[in-house]
This record gives sequence, C-alpha cells and structure tokens, in this order.
Amino acid sequence: MVSPAALLAGLAGALAAAGGALLIGTLPFTGRPRRSSTRGGPPLLRALVRLGARLRPPGAQAPHDLEARIAAAGAPGGLGPRELMEAKLAAAAAGGLAFAALSTAAPGRLALLLAVAGPVGGFLVPDLWLARRAAERAREVRHELPALLDLLRVSVEAGSSLPEALREVGARTGGPLALEWRTVGRRVALGVPLESALTGMTRRVPLAEVHALVSALDRARRHGAPLADTLAAQARDARFALARRAREEAARAGPKIQLVVALLLVPSVLLLVAAALLSALLDGGGAGGTSALPL
Repeated sequence: MVSPAALLAGLAGALAAAGGALLIGTLPFTGRPRRSSTRGGPPLLRALVRLGARLRPPGAQAPHDLEARIAAAGAPGGLGPRELMEAKLAAAAAGGLAFAALSTAAPGRLALLLAVAGPVGGFLVPDLWLARRAAERAREVRHELPALLDLLRVSVEAGSSLPEALREVGARTGGPLALEWRTVGRRVALGVPLESALTGMTRRVPLAEVHALVSALDRARRHGAPLADTLAAQARDARFALARRAREEAARAGPKIQLVVALLLVPSVLLLVAAALLSALLDGGGAGGTSALPL
C-alpha cells in the first residue's frame, strides 16, 4: 500500500510539473518563432490515425468546423477531418485503458472519476494539439508578414504583376505565409481568379492582418490606387501590430506568472515539505513503538 508521504510527494511533483509547463507557456514571445514542419506528421499521430480507423463507427461524420480548424493549423501531415476524428477515437481508447489501470489502485469515488476522465481527456488531446499548431502557425505568419510585404512591394515596383510577385516571393522565401502566397500565384496561373485565390488564403490563414491585406488589395484594384503604396502601408501597419502584440503579451505575462506560482508552485513546495515531515514522524513513531516492546 502506498504511504501518505509518497502520495503527497507524488502530488507535489505533479503540481510542480504542471506549474512549470504553464509557466513556460505564459512567458512572452521575444525571439523568432520556431519553424514548424507540416510534412509527414508526428509518428504518434500516424499511429493513432491507424488505430482510430479500426474504431471509427461506420457512417460517422466529423464536425463542420473541424476542416477550418485543420486548415488554420496548416493541415499538419496532410491531416483531414476524418483522420483527426480517428486519432481522437484512438486517443480516447488509449486514455481509457491507461486510466482504468490507475483506477484499480485508487480508493472509492476517485476510481470512478479516473475511469471517466481517461477517455474524455484522451478524446480532447488531439484538439489541444491542433489548437497549439494553429497558434504557432499564426505566430509565424505575423512575424513574417512585414518582411514579405516589403519583398512583394519591391517585386511589384520592378514591374511584376501581383500574382507573379506573390509566386516569386513565395518561391524565394520559406514559412507558412510564403507557402500560401506561392499557392495563390500557382492557382492564378492555372486560371483561378485572383480574388477567389486570395479568399481561399484568408480561409486557410484566418488572421486579422491577412484579412486586412486582402481587403486593401481589393480596394487598390477597384479604385486604381498604386499597389506599391498600398503594400508599403500594409507592411507598416503589420509592424505596428506585431510590436503592439508583443507589448500586450508581455503585460499579460506578469499576472499569469504570479497566478501559476501562487496556485501551483508554492503548494507543490508545501506538499513536499509536508511529505518529508510526515515521513519523519511515521519513522519516529515506528522506532519509538519498537523500543517500547518488552524484551
């Protein structure tokens, strides 16, 4: 049987790990975002998709907004709504099995809580992963947008049309935004209207900065405004928005860090101290009881 001191120490470790993870997540972003790859997909995700394909009920349909969320995340590993639902089912089954094994050693109602929390938590894990990928992709797009707009303006001033400039800038640079621009240029070359291609880009990159860029390009086309001036103004606005967002993230990080420290890190230290004291008291009581026995 697990001792109370060991349970307190385990709980302290769990709180400390959760606090450290949340603390890292609340730190303000100050450097260049990590370049995320969307090719192949994580091996664990592929394994979950293969397992979920066997668990998926026949005729099951994915939620309507799932496709938009996958597109916002950049469709990592060629993921589609069907594959994501299969991964969610497999993760729910794996979580249920893992927590069922833990619930056998848990007392009373805690066992029932673990049996329910396992499948629910496993089912939601792919959604959390997808939301994180979408947030990372949005961060990369915001960081790349000002520089790519400058390159686009230079290309337009050199005499290229907007679709040609989008394709050239996208081919010479890397990142999710460059990939989207390259896709727009290729679709226009295949006969897709520029307006439709740009609208598709806004669905795959649902950011206010991208919507503002597409709207500005549409206004410049309809009113005959100089395209280079429009791109220069959009690059300037994108830089201001990026700096403002960095200041806002830094301002929000302070209270979040204090909350994590007060609710998770400090209780974890107190629990660790309580576990050490409880262990010392139990050892002392056991030694005293042994010495009191008659010879």
